[in-house]
Amino acid sequence: MGVPLRQIYGQTELSGAYTIHRADDVDFDTVGVAFDTSEVRIDNPDANGVGEIVARSAGTFLGFYGNEEATRADLRDGWMHTGDAGYIKKENGHLVVIDRIKDLAITSTGTRFSPMFIENKLKFSPFIAEAVILGHDKPYLTAIICIRYSIVSKWAEQRGIAFTNYTSLAAQPRVYQMLREEVEKVNASLPEPQRIHKLVLLYKELDADDGELTRTRKVRRGVINEKYADIIDAIYSDRSTVHVDTTITFQDGTTSRIRTDLVLETLIEPPPSKPAPAEPAELEVR
Repeated sequence: MGVPLRQIYGQTELSGAYTIHRADDVDFDTVGVAFDTSEVRIDNPDANGVGEIVARSAGTFLGFYGNEEATRADLRDGWMHTGDAGYIKKENGHLVVIDRIKDLAITSTGTRFSPMFIENKLKFSPFIAEAVILGHDKPYLTAIICIRYSIVSKWAEQRGIAFTNYTSLAAQPRVYQMLREEVEKVNASLPEPQRIHKLVLLYKELDADDGELTRTRKVRRGVINEKYADIIDAIYSDRSTVHVDTTITFQDGTTSRIRTDLVLETLIEPPPSKPAPAEPAELEVR
């Protein structure tokens, strides 16, 4: 029987690691619990427990050499303010690290979440090439997903699913069902407020040449929000499909017109929208 992989979390300022998985208590979604010589807490948590990770240990440093301002900002009463966002998992008391505090997004209901953390979880699936998590200033989270064509096409061929190209394959009902199951696996590992309510399979791959990704394949969220505004508006509506009529340009300069209807798949029924407050009645002056 193999030895399970155990994760640690720490910083140079605290003399290395201060959390670890115990040998008999490994949870791959977390970085374990604090050492006996360390303490970890979450500062300024939201309603779901997500906040800044603050820690101290027997080896906490005295400060940054020659930089008292930075020392005062990060080291307070012996506690190191890491700048990392996370939460304590209720089921086992383990620490979950999700992102830098400055990179968190917030839903309109006040839920903090890390788009990149959830996107990376989705991309562990061999069938998902790229994912964009939406939800900032929105009532719930949704996802735009790009299939990994090389793998999904083989999966489809093995099952006798007919398709002609990427757009055709991404629109197949059985592909949608398979991707839905992949997203539901990720949802099961997330706190309820951070789960994906709806998804759509994009008609093309995200491409750095189109400005949608950086050269290191990080999502350019501003470009996505602008370029796919119609799809984003639709996924946050009561509609079940959105019509696309667009032209894409390939690297060799050739173009192709795409006309298709994208399915907006619901995994979790969105909460009912609150009615707008009634306008105050005008008084009739006699």
